[in-house]
Amino acid sequence: MGSFSIWHWIVVLIIVLVLFGRGRVAEIMGEFGKGINSFKKGVNEETRSTSADASAPSPQIAPPSANAPAASETTEQAPSGDTGNN
Repeated sequence: MGSFSIWHWIVVLIIVLVLFGRGRVAEIMGEFGKGINSFKKGVNEETRSTSADASAPSPQIAPPSANAPAASETTEQAPSGDTGNN
């Protein structure tokens, strides 16, 4: 009872054909095939775009030069207005 024999599958196929008709089953299988083809095309396009992105060199940020001022030197501190004389 655990596994189905070929006769079980034949009976199921006959019942499906009787319920839906041969034309409807063929239409469903055709749509199923179109869906699989569309999925394959999408996967192939994604793979191609990923491989094209991977082959292009990524932009690199240049290291700071020795004569460029440091960030602390370029920012000026505003006076706080508190002179400490109360």
